Amino acid sequence: MDTLIIEGGVPLEGSVEVSGAKNAALPLMASTLLAPGVHSFDNVPKLRDIYTMRKLLHYMGAKSEHYNGKLELDTTDVNLYEAPYDLVKTMRASVLVLGPLVARYGKARVSLPGGCAIGARPIDLHIKGLEMLGARIDIEHGYVVARAERLKGNFITFDQVTVTGTENIMMAASLAEGTTILENAAKEPEVVALAEYLNSMGARISGMGTHEITIEGVTELKPSYTSVIPDRIETGTYMVAAAITGGRLLIKKCNPEHLDSVIKKLQLAGLNIVKGDSYLEIYRGDNCINSVDVKTWPYPGFPTDMQAQFMALMTLGNGVSVITEQIFENRFMHVPELNRMGAQIRLEGRSAIVKGVNNLQGAPVMATDLRASASLVLAGLAATGTTEVSRIYHLDRGYEALDEKLRKVGARIKRIKQ
Repeated sequence: MDTLIIEGGVPLEGSVEVSGAKNAALPLMASTLLAPGVHSFDNVPKLRDIYTMRKLLHYMGAKSEHYNGKLELDTTDVNLYEAPYDLVKTMRASVLVLGPLVARYGKARVSLPGGCAIGARPIDLHIKGLEMLGARIDIEHGYVVARAERLKGNFITFDQVTVTGTENIMMAASLAEGTTILENAAKEPEVVALAEYLNSMGARISGMGTHEITIEGVTELKPSYTSVIPDRIETGTYMVAAAITGGRLLIKKCNPEHLDSVIKKLQLAGLNIVKGDSYLEIYRGDNCINSVDVKTWPYPGFPTDMQAQFMALMTLGNGVSVITEQIFENRFMHVPELNRMGAQIRLEGRSAIVKGVNNLQGAPVMATDLRASASLVLAGLAATGTTEVSRIYHLDRGYEALDEKLRKVGARIKRIKQ
């Protein structure tokens, strides 16, 4: 497993470009199962999770090529309607093939995802939604087995906001007979991007970006083309990198509109932010880091995927901040590692109480999940001495060449291959 070695204390200066969003690309890839033929996507990041989804689609009979950010997926010869455990266990987003398979082919066999480091994240809402569309669902030997001659539209209310659940049922309903209304639907930009691509394929979806999405089913869809939206979490991570090191970064190829909640919290923390249509310029200047309270919430609230990175910044705040995690029940595993670096954080239920310190100290730390990895890298950039971040395969699931991009703006960071 590779390790990152970071010599901290260098303010980051320069420009960095944001890659396409993993969490937008994965559902787009799953949607190709709805229409046989060649689908084309630009701005697709080169990540472990993208490779895993390609491997899953290949297992089903699809073909693909991924080069220079362009991904072509040919689903003409798909003839196996199963997502095996060996693939699903490494990437929970694999469950996104469930809706398209049962809608297009009338059958699907998808492994239950199993446990997850940051929480259970059950797929009950996916299953209930498909059942309400008329699918027959059985759980057999650890697999979800779904069958349907043709799905039928229905009024579906999600018990809680679910991004992948909204995406899965929206894809399935696109080929259902009649109209489906999804109430309490997720509003994330990645959901909107998927709906727009489905519409370019011939679907009839309206209301995306609100809590009520309407899907008028059609009999067939055709392959199309789109460009993957910028990764808002990668963007936010670079914003924190500028703040925590006291540097100045120009972040290019991003969408500031997707980051309103993060921008507001960082401004309260003392960061100067200049917004353009597709760029952000961030610098702290002579400002100290103000301690700011945060509660995670579904979009447009503060994203759970930015909680760990923001906590790393708050470890150097000039007071006490309270960070409350309201999405996942076990997403504070980075806390002991940050404390190893001299942070003063204590947990109280679903809140972390962060008392700011004057400086962090480099130490050997271990990544436990994707965003925890990013928080440890950020802490290492600001710490005195050397930080060694192990198990960074988590990081490679969601950040394209993060260490290379940081090195170009002055970070003393190197990857040790093992």
